[in-house]
Amino acid sequence: MRKIALALSAAGLALGLAAAAPAAAQTVPPKTISAPQAKLAAVCTVNDNGVNFRGGPGSQYPVLGKVNKGQNMNRRGNTGDWIMGDLWGGPTGVWIYTAYLDC
Repeated sequence: MRKIALALSAAGLALGLAAAAPAAAQTVPPKTISAPQAKLAAVCTVNDNGVNFRGGPGSQYPVLGKVNKGQNMNRRGNTGDWIMGDLWGGPTGVWIYTAYLDC
């Protein structure tokens, strides 16, 4: 009889421990947060052949390369008459003088 009482006591202890254990982690859906609408980048097209693109907004910055008429660029910003952007299929963050671009 004592063995049965010990067995029941141990079983109760095990049940008590199982009940005290934290429940399995529940999956909580993430909160839906509306992101601000991103501005669409304007696409500019080079309008002449042999146009320099530079490392900064001015002729004092080094020439990084040349592009030809029809080359597209995603405009990211400007400083004065210089437009900074990413050339399609080429370098990013380059500067071209506005007279050589149609945006």
